[in-house]
Amino acid sequence: MFCEGGRRQHVALAQHRGGGCVVPSARPCFLHSPTSSSADTRLSPGHIFSCLSPELLRSCVLPGCALTAPPSPLSTKTELPAPYGPWMEIAHDLPRLITSHRLRSHVHQMPQLSARHLRGREELHLAHLVLSFITMGYLWQEGEEGTVKVLPQNLAVPFWEVSQALGLPPILSHADFVLANWRRKNPNGNLDTIISLPGAESLRGFILVTLLVEKAAVPGIKVGGCCRALWVFAHLESALRELNAFYFVDPAVFYAVIRIFLSGWKDNPAMPGGLVYEGVSDEPLAYSGGSAAQSTVLHAFDELLGIRHSEETAFLHRMRHYMPPPHRAFVEEIHRAPSLRQHVLSSGDARLCAAFNRCVSALADFRSYHITIVTKYIAVAAAKAKAGRAEPGDGPAAGKPPSALEAKGTGGSHIFSFLKSVRDTTREGLIRA
Repeated sequence: MFCEGGRRQHVALAQHRGGGCVVPSARPCFLHSPTSSSADTRLSPGHIFSCLSPELLRSCVLPGCALTAPPSPLSTKTELPAPYGPWMEIAHDLPRLITSHRLRSHVHQMPQLSARHLRGREELHLAHLVLSFITMGYLWQEGEEGTVKVLPQNLAVPFWEVSQALGLPPILSHADFVLANWRRKNPNGNLDTIISLPGAESLRGFILVTLLVEKAAVPGIKVGGCCRALWVFAHLESALRELNAFYFVDPAVFYAVIRIFLSGWKDNPAMPGGLVYEGVSDEPLAYSGGSAAQSTVLHAFDELLGIRHSEETAFLHRMRHYMPPPHRAFVEEIHRAPSLRQHVLSSGDARLCAAFNRCVSALADFRSYHITIVTKYIAVAAAKAKAGRAEPGDGPAAGKPPSALEAKGTGGSHIFSFLKSVRDTTREGLIRA
């Protein structure tokens, strides 16, 4: 996940730049896939995504996402069918239920519902979003020192059923938290979240900022539908540079509240034994929390540019299992396609090499900026919290700074060594003279 440091808090999608970005018309999804172009059929291995199958590219767009249709305000599905009213009622009241320490009692009173009445992937994705947020609230309601060991059956079983249907793990992922969790507030395109947690405007800003980071990458993903390698590189570089545009999130609230609710139960000292999903498994299961390492666009850029993160390969590949399966397949097919880097090297074209290096540098710069942001929102915020200068809002950790994940990311990685390693290996992807 990403957060920022500017001061604009009102985000309007209507203000987006050009460069090929298209607002989706229905279901929330910002990983748009490239489509074939009729402008030029003389494709080479150096043409971005030219070797990817059209069937796969079409499957990478979640249901309802349109590449060319005009925006259709207020068309995003935000409610499940009537039989799932008990889930929606709790989900829409999560901040109040959590801060009043009553969410767990409300979950215990939920009826046992089956996922079999859900129709289509749109309803399944919304159900996964709703159940994942309820689960995170249930687990972290009392902070990292008041966790539970068992997720009750009336929540665990339907969450497992929905997850199996979608090919996703039964935990809040980047795809839930960001890609599926937005709606239009009005016809002007202003955005809001669908489901929330404690953290108020900082949480809302964090989700929407991360959404706009995904949106900024859309031109770089979509350029596969066009020809001419230098033109492709120009748009890819622009997309990578655009990733550095962020908004405001309060560091104290992020550190003390938001990141706790994003944390999973794998590689987490606060829950070393994992979590039992009652009615699903008698043994504890361990899943990583939501993380920017689960962002499909960053994996796609790495594969496209031939970046190899040797030391972090295992963790990054594990994060791909938290992506929607079509997104994961998209990244894997880029990996199997002919090497763009090798094509540039073999071309002997100095302009191509320079354009390629600008893209690699832009990705490395973004990762350096991410380290700066993480320093502000975790390292500095942690120091202030320990010194008693932080003023976190309502939430499970109010009055006591978290400690279990102080040096770890929400996905369970050792955050600073991980981010620096990924940044450094990105720089190693530059073509040397």
